[in-house]
Amino acid sequence: MKPTTDAAPVVPEPAELTAATERLAGRVRWTPILALPGGELCESAVALKVETLQHTGSFKARGALNAVLTAPVGTTSVSAASGGNHGAAVAWAAAQAGLPAHVFVPASVPEAKARLVEEYGATLHRVDGFYADALAASLAHADRHGAHHVDAYDAPAVVAGQSTLGRELAEQVEPGRPVLVGCGGGGLFSGVSLALAGRNPVVAVEPATAPSLTRALDAGRAVDVEVGGIAVDSLGARRAGGIAVEVARRLDSTTLLVGDDDIAEAQNRLWSTLRLAVEPGGATALAAVVAGLSPADPVVVLSGANVPTAPRLRPER
Repeated sequence: MKPTTDAAPVVPEPAELTAATERLAGRVRWTPILALPGGELCESAVALKVETLQHTGSFKARGALNAVLTAPVGTTSVSAASGGNHGAAVAWAAAQAGLPAHVFVPASVPEAKARLVEEYGATLHRVDGFYADALAASLAHADRHGAHHVDAYDAPAVVAGQSTLGRELAEQVEPGRPVLVGCGGGGLFSGVSLALAGRNPVVAVEPATAPSLTRALDAGRAVDVEVGGIAVDSLGARRAGGIAVEVARRLDSTTLLVGDDDIAEAQNRLWSTLRLAVEPGGATALAAVVAGLSPADPVVVLSGANVPTAPRLRPER
């Protein structure tokens, strides 16, 4: 079960990050860095971590697979709640482990993402309401059927899995360069921050219409916020994860807020300049560079590619 909001967050230890790196070696893709000079994509030079090439089209495959592979002995099925990308990742990870998966999504989930969940072999359940309603349904299913619930962002195994992206960056970019990541519930931000602690500062970039981590840091604790905007399906967590808040507090992290127009402009530039189809949540970190808000010479994680206009192809297994 997901811990209550009052429970102390369990931040994965360095040994857990190392174990995740070893466990996922050869199972997830090592994604490349694309370095661009100033004036090509943005006014400033920027290096793109092209995580859109990851299994299932997003970084979520890392955390989902680590969580599935470390599920309790005797696990016979898994469940998850998702706005789309996490669900596809859990479906894929469960297939790798030979386990059935049940994925609960809000009824408003983009059709392309819902279809992807089913194409990876999971049973899709549409739930009236928002992500919180899908989460409640997934937890109820797990209790009723003995399934292992895989949290989208606020579980140590998931954060440890996401940290493998940060471990890759440590071998790809120089120390000291700021790393920008889009942030919803904060699983990617937490994992990358822990992996790069003391080496590279990590900045969480949130849509101004879904500022869950920013508001949590302002309040000194996780709080509920209203969410909306074009990236809501992937970065629309109403409450930042406890792990993310604790990691940001420990590392004195900063956040940036970007508008929908800047997110859309980042998507447009990625397509027109590089022919990279990136979903709004996946382009949110770059939006901070487009808007002139980021520190100089940033490394930007492009975290998701599941856009509705992507061609329908059979997903890799």
